[in-house]
Amino acid sequence: SLAQLENLCKQLYETTDTATRLQAEKALVEFTNSPDCLSKCQLLLERGSSSYSQLLAATCLTKLVSRTNNPLPLEQRIDIRNYVLNYLATRPKLATFVTQALIQLYARITKLGWFDCQKDEYVFRNVITDVTRFLQDSVEHCIIGVTILSQLTNEINQADTTHPLTKHRKIASSFRDSSLFDIFTLSCNLLKQASGKNLNLNDESQHGLLMQLLKLTHNCLNFDFIGTSTDESSDDLCTVQIPTSWRSAFLDSSTLQLFFDLYHSIPPSFSPLVLSCLVQIASVRRSLFNNAERAKFLSHLVDGVKRILENPQSLSDPNNYHEFCRLLARLKSNYQLGELVKVENYPEVIRLIANFTVTSLQHWEFAPNSVHYLLSLWQRLAASVPYVKATEPHMLETYTPEVTKAYITSRLESVHIILRDGLEDPLEDSGLVQQQLDQLSTIGRCEYEKTCALLVQLFDQSAQSYQELLQSATASPMDVAVQEGRLTWLVYIIGAVIGGRVSFASTDEQDAMDGELVCRVLQLMNLTDSRLAQAGNEKLELAMLSFFEQFRKIYIGDQVQKSSKLYRRLSEVLGLNDETMVLSVFIGKIITNLKYWGRCEPITSKTLQLLNDLSIGYPSPRARNPHGAALGEPGELPLMGTGTLSSAPNGDGNAELCP
Repeated sequence: SLAQLENLCKQLYETTDTATRLQAEKALVEFTNSPDCLSKCQLLLERGSSSYSQLLAATCLTKLVSRTNNPLPLEQRIDIRNYVLNYLATRPKLATFVTQALIQLYARITKLGWFDCQKDEYVFRNVITDVTRFLQDSVEHCIIGVTILSQLTNEINQADTTHPLTKHRKIASSFRDSSLFDIFTLSCNLLKQASGKNLNLNDESQHGLLMQLLKLTHNCLNFDFIGTSTDESSDDLCTVQIPTSWRSAFLDSSTLQLFFDLYHSIPPSFSPLVLSCLVQIASVRRSLFNNAERAKFLSHLVDGVKRILENPQSLSDPNNYHEFCRLLARLKSNYQLGELVKVENYPEVIRLIANFTVTSLQHWEFAPNSVHYLLSLWQRLAASVPYVKATEPHMLETYTPEVTKAYITSRLESVHIILRDGLEDPLEDSGLVQQQLDQLSTIGRCEYEKTCALLVQLFDQSAQSYQELLQSATASPMDVAVQEGRLTWLVYIIGAVIGGRVSFASTDEQDAMDGELVCRVLQLMNLTDSRLAQAGNEKLELAMLSFFEQFRKIYIGDQVQKSSKLYRRLSEVLGLNDETMVLSVFIGKIITNLKYWGRCEPITSKTLQLLNDLSIGYPSPRARNPHGAALGEPGELPLMGTGTLSSAPNGDGNAELCP
């Protein structure tokens, strides 16, 4: 009976007793499989007194229309579709979850019946007509109508496991060609109407309508137009494959302007969706425009970005900040540097973007996951410098070193705060660190002289302080840990910028600078190795291994010129005259790690991986020790005095600065 069903629904959704809930769930599963489920669901919707019974009815009906074996007849599905629309139209104030379940039911029926015909008519395709009566009624009805279109667009865009992928793509392509542009145009027109009026956002219903309109627009722009977005978690698909038939909407600058105006006129809680729409609009495929049209579109886009940067108050919201960083990244992923520099306001915009990036990097604790997009922008900009042919100045030689400096100094300054306050250390997330270092490797090679000078200065300061602390009997463990943390970041970063060397774009001077950095890391290694019997730092050792891996890829192998200025510098400072002698240092470090770090799985694993990478392609005599010393013992590098760390321990076991 209806009373029993309602009681079971109440037990399922409200009871805290597990046994009662499981019993109710079992009974309701039997109900959904019963022959009279369809008629009982209609009775529940008509006469049910609780929202839970209405939810049960909507959920059961969705399962019935979705089943592949013994599907419901076409007439029945048409009746359910019409019944749901009438039910929603006459009950605009249902519980939100009931309304959502009924809209999901409508979307599922429409998708699965997209190619069903009755009297030569596709009976489930009149979606705009279906919602028109909602849009012409009260605000509550408008919200339902817009939500129907939004949910339908989302439903058709998502493949399900119960039906073949080919059928899904056929439905999605037909929906794209016949209905999607009309829905997008309708959504933009409604947004223009809403923004033209003075929205009373204290009114919860108008608040909800604007939110649903933005969701609908985003779903339209986020549609998988050509069937390529198989992984929704990926942000690598930076091009939105807008159909050619949509050209008019994007050639009209008012479409782009609408979203920038909305961003500035609505509360920050809505802005992330507006910015998400702008990210998609900024990513439309290049071939949608000719050169002149693309330049005009890009000019409007850059003007909008400039306006946001000049009024950054809303960016204090982490969600806004994240979406805006994504928008900045798309500027370079979809447009060439040669096109950007021709934009009228480019000098001012690149200055504002640089200042925004520097400020963001300095506030390293705020929205750390968004930094990826800013570094991605600067990585792509820096990588484009050798190829840009435009006569207009790109000004990256001015701003890229500022970004590099902000990243390096902010990571070093974070060490003390993280240790003092017991915060989560970014170095624990090796994947995130490696991703950022890969990006920095390209950014740092732009104006490399400045990058190298900064790293040398910071490394020497930290190394000097570290050695003084080790020699002091009263040094606090906190101070030692801070310097080890700073040196860990510096070793990672030095490895990254060395790994960013591009053979055709490198000069002898840059190779000599690499030599300066390598000498310092090898001297630090000898200092830390000389202390392993007493103490060691796991994170610093992992940074060393990362450095060795980058050095190996760039400077060890048959393709490397043995006359490289790097080897000359190693010979002058450390007495390492050729690649064979450097290999002996690698092998010595590997044996030292296996001797002292055998119980540390991350270090042991990466050490063995380094050995494996070195062994590929090399006969064993290449790895002999030219000095005849026992490999793996710390302190075997001869020093010639560089004013940094000595590798040779003094009488009491501590390493000293060279005179």
